[in-house]
Amino acid sequence: MRQSQKMEAVGQLTGGLAHDFNNLLTGVIGSLELLETRLMQGRTQDLGRYVRTAQGAAERAAALTHRLLAFSRRQTLDPKPTDINRLIRGMEELVRRTVGPAIEVEPVVTAGGLWPTLVDPGQLENALLNLCINARDAMPDGGKITIETGNRWLDERAARERDVPPGQYVSLCVSDTGTGMAPEVIEKAFDPFFTTKPIGQGTGLGLSMIYGFVRQSGGQVRIYSELGQGTMVCLYLPRHFGEGEAVEPVPHLDEAPRAEQGETVLVVDDEPTVRMLISEVLEDLGYAAIEALDGPAALKVLQSARRIDLLVTDVGLPGGMNGRQVADAARVARPDLKVLFITGYAENAVLSHGHLGPGMHVLTKPFTLEALGSRIRKLIAG
Repeated sequence: MRQSQKMEAVGQLTGGLAHDFNNLLTGVIGSLELLETRLMQGRTQDLGRYVRTAQGAAERAAALTHRLLAFSRRQTLDPKPTDINRLIRGMEELVRRTVGPAIEVEPVVTAGGLWPTLVDPGQLENALLNLCINARDAMPDGGKITIETGNRWLDERAARERDVPPGQYVSLCVSDTGTGMAPEVIEKAFDPFFTTKPIGQGTGLGLSMIYGFVRQSGGQVRIYSELGQGTMVCLYLPRHFGEGEAVEPVPHLDEAPRAEQGETVLVVDDEPTVRMLISEVLEDLGYAAIEALDGPAALKVLQSARRIDLLVTDVGLPGGMNGRQVADAARVARPDLKVLFITGYAENAVLSHGHLGPGMHVLTKPFTLEALGSRIRKLIAG
């Protein structure tokens, strides 16, 4: 019976995933076919619309894979000391626009002297926005959303109730005055593709994504709800002993500083399309680009006398060496070499939950070319 229930859950997961991806791929494939047809016909006035449609579908597909990886706790996180109060203040206007005028957003209640926490700020922003959207959907006739933070000391009993080690935590809670959740719904709330929303109005991955991300960050999520009274979802994240950092916006590629004379980047990836795109960006910015398809080929370049200012490498590589091994071997001969790992999957033994050596950084696939160009310039400039 347990095996049957497990297979049924797997079937529901893969069925929901296939449904959503087929919709998104239809948008990408159809737009590209129309783009090709219009180019052959010489009709160029609608090309921009087809490109934007394909880009939009691809971005939604990327968001879906990130949610799946977050649920499985295998997404690549870039944890930074984060001031959650500052992050919330930066998102307050976005939250108000997203939930709409029918929903009152209670002035954010933030604790004074809130501790920082070590977390991926981009993923925390996504989690907060998802919670606010869920709260909005639970109040079809309007209502109020309250966002609250606080410092929490969890003793043995409180920590056991939340399934975390005892200690100091930062809480981020989003509450609504909506319909509330029945106990049986709360039990399934974190299951992938489980949703109480109508078909086409949600993938059912929002809460499962939040759960996976928070657990991967060393914290916990709890739901407190009563039918007809509303719901409160609280994230508990471990305290970080240090100062919080501000969230920096990513500039556009055309605004990124150009390379200085002779600066060279080695690009290692077994996917030809990725190598081509990265090399194109590098050449646009004025860098010399050298390509390698696996670890041994990259080491031949790194062990030569050629100038290399930055190593950009995938984590998962063929040829018997992963990206971390290539970087470590390269630093034997080039101890000051800067490294940018690009990956779509967090291999814990390789990336050590974000605890990388000095001068090593991570960029998650899929990434925008603007983000790539800005990160490369920032790393080389030091």
